[in-house]
Amino acid sequence: MTRDIRQLIEQMTLEEKVGMCSGLDFWFLKGVERLGIPSIMVTDGPHGLRKQAEDADHLGLSNSVPATCFPSAVGLASSWDRKLIEKVGIALGEEAQAENVGVLLGPGANIKRSPLCGRNFEYFSEDPYLSSEMAANHIKGIQSQGVGTSLKHFAANNQEHRRMSTNAVVDERTLREIYLASFEQAVKKAEPWTVMCSYNKVNGEFAAESKNLLTDILRDEWGFEGFVVSDWGAVNERVDGLEAGLELEMPSSYGLGDNKILAAVKSGKLSEVKLDRAVQRLLRIIFMAVDYQKEDASYDKKEHHQLAKQVASEGMVLLKNDRDVLPLSEDNDIAVIGALAKKPRYQGGGSSHINPTQLDDIYEEMKRTASGESNIAYAQGYDLDSDKVDDQLVEEAKRAATQSDAAVLFIGLPDRYESEGYDRVHLDIPENQRQLIEEVAKVQPNVIVVLSNGAPIEMPWLDKAKAVLEGYLGGQALGGAITDILFGNVNPSGKLAETFPIKLSDNPSYLNFPGEGDTVEYKEGIFVGYRYYDTKEVEPLFPFGYGLSYTTFEYSDLSISQKDLQDTDTVTVKVTVKNTGEVAGKEVVQLYVKDVDSSVIRPEKELKGFEKVALQPGEAKEVSFTLDKRAFAYYNVELQDWHVETGDFEILIGKSSQDIVLKDSIHVTSTVPVQQTIHRNTTVGDLLANPDIASLAKELLQEANKHNPLMDAAADSEESSEMMEAMMKYLPLRALANFSGGHFTEEMLQDMIDQLNEAQKQKVLS
Repeated sequence: MTRDIRQLIEQMTLEEKVGMCSGLDFWFLKGVERLGIPSIMVTDGPHGLRKQAEDADHLGLSNSVPATCFPSAVGLASSWDRKLIEKVGIALGEEAQAENVGVLLGPGANIKRSPLCGRNFEYFSEDPYLSSEMAANHIKGIQSQGVGTSLKHFAANNQEHRRMSTNAVVDERTLREIYLASFEQAVKKAEPWTVMCSYNKVNGEFAAESKNLLTDILRDEWGFEGFVVSDWGAVNERVDGLEAGLELEMPSSYGLGDNKILAAVKSGKLSEVKLDRAVQRLLRIIFMAVDYQKEDASYDKKEHHQLAKQVASEGMVLLKNDRDVLPLSEDNDIAVIGALAKKPRYQGGGSSHINPTQLDDIYEEMKRTASGESNIAYAQGYDLDSDKVDDQLVEEAKRAATQSDAAVLFIGLPDRYESEGYDRVHLDIPENQRQLIEEVAKVQPNVIVVLSNGAPIEMPWLDKAKAVLEGYLGGQALGGAITDILFGNVNPSGKLAETFPIKLSDNPSYLNFPGEGDTVEYKEGIFVGYRYYDTKEVEPLFPFGYGLSYTTFEYSDLSISQKDLQDTDTVTVKVTVKNTGEVAGKEVVQLYVKDVDSSVIRPEKELKGFEKVALQPGEAKEVSFTLDKRAFAYYNVELQDWHVETGDFEILIGKSSQDIVLKDSIHVTSTVPVQQTIHRNTTVGDLLANPDIASLAKELLQEANKHNPLMDAAADSEESSEMMEAMMKYLPLRALANFSGGHFTEEMLQDMIDQLNEAQKQKVLS
């Protein structure tokens, strides 16, 4: 339906316009009945719809309607499958339509800076490229159904500790390359209807009041056209927020924020034009939600449960499989050990907690799959509500393990260990679970550990297990998914979207997380996750991009469309992957780029492409990647833009960030000259390294050094020539005059500097 939104705004009273800028209550936006402006509902939904039931509490914290609980973002990202993530989005959109929800609050695209962050299960990755690709396809799927999304939490919301008051201090390059990049491509590619700002400050300014974030970057640079909504309770000063680009305050402040805006407009502090622009953005999305609403919308609960099962199985990561102990035979006698087998932890705690339409019982699923001749025994092993070792439960578990061909231990983090609202303080599993693994391994050589956790854990017990399956928080169908993988009905194909450190102190943020008081400094800079481990050569427990399969893959025929290009060109990289095993499987082909010789500090390598490919035994497929400027660029703070330095770059094809199987190199030429301002403290080495003026600089330096005693001394001693060359490299130009004994004057020095600056200027203009 076509509407004249501007005309509607002209008919609104000042009070009505002000009122549109805050919620009606916890979940609904305000409408204006007399003008036909409806009230629409927004609700949580990163991995499942969490719509409040009509009889639920007024705070919106409990009793939600049944909905499909898909795996949390940590599991979705581990699938590395764009199309599958989009299918999940479509399903979420269908369920939102069925419940008359206009906007789903998600996905979360914050970077996993530390494995301790209590909300990491709700975020995709430590890598901004992988995270943004997952988020973009999640958004596309939901919005294809006429339901909006709210990309969150913008920005630098990487911890729960003091999250409503903490100040994230991040240098601009790091902010751009890591933390904003995770949002940038999702905004540009998928055009979310809304973006949710975070609670925290960024470099001294609340995100909810940051014109730089909400207007300069999000709107003016990235072209965002929707409205910005606050995280629930994130508003500090409402007028400052509206001025900066925060259109909607949620939940309702019941007149508090409205009165401040009203007073600011009446006093002239806030322009009514800005208020009108905010209302216009709100109305556009409200009417989109109404116009796209489908009558009598419904969805197939069983079909969505099956999709949840598929997604869970593709996001689970096989971390270890010694002597091919997996898959299990259906006629094996198996001991199923661990309270999590019957009381599964299938989702994270907090605002994204879903009331599932059904929930698999892992133990029952395993019994159903095993043959009638096998014995599937169960032992509780530990108390989920305590960390204390129960000797009786341990002995029961050992007896069950002794009488079986293999013991499958369900191990993980209880709800009390990780949730929205607080961070973990260690990476340990409960002590009673750790001891259970040790004790069962004494009596059963075939120990298989299945993990249920939202983030990395330390594994000092790893050598006691023959196999480890990272199940993450697998959603309501995790039982069927785990069973399919354990018995080989599904070949595991998940890859880690985050690095697992051997110990917490290996993590790059360790010394600066979660900060002091209300300040957290991101001193590790761009070296987040594998960028740190690979560059520093710190061995992880399991690297980024890692995951095993029941089959094997061989890579060959790496080809690059052009080996010499400009930064304005695109280049196509192709590689062939073959399934050399005996069962069908899926492989995630990963492409990394390395800047061979950079004048700025850069990571060893960075992920710039990935593709998941399905292959039958013996089948080979060609996988193609297209790389553009961003694949080779870093963020140049002086240019305020992404910049490629002229030079060689390696194209690396890997099975993980540390398992590179093929590589080749290309040469990229920059089309954006960076003018170096030459002054009396510019070094000789920097001049000679500048290709635009190196030849002129060499000529002028030779002239300047004709009467330099330093040069005379160097000429008399061949042994010291290398030392003198090294010293000269970092010699500031002013030293040419200082050490000349008056032969090279200050006037001559300035003339030299002027010539070099003019030569560079002419080069740039040409």
